[in-house]
Amino acid sequence: MASSQQFPRSRRPEPVLITEAEPSRADQHAARKRRYAITMAVRGVALVLAAVFYQTVWLMVILAFLGTVLPWVAVLMANDRPPKKRLDPNRYTPPRPDRILENPARKTRIIDV
Repeated sequence: MASSQQFPRSRRPEPVLITEAEPSRADQHAARKRRYAITMAVRGVALVLAAVFYQTVWLMVILAFLGTVLPWVAVLMANDRPPKKRLDPNRYTPPRPDRILENPARKTRIIDV
């Protein structure tokens, strides 16, 4: 005897991407905000470690330098968008000729009778 009940299908949380479309602006912005937050967190850790290692001068200088350069890098990365995809347009290519004529640059005299 056949049952009218169907087994529940497993649903994926995200649809399958079947096009070459770019991610939405909201997704791009969220990724840039996340990258900025991570970079600034690394900056904070670098500054705290610079204060902790104040007796090791070379390590403190490196960490302090990271702490001063990373905000600039974070802003550049946050304002950068993904590169545009290079499109290969469908260009017209003329068909190859069936036969090739003789060299037209050759100056020969043709006499029709």
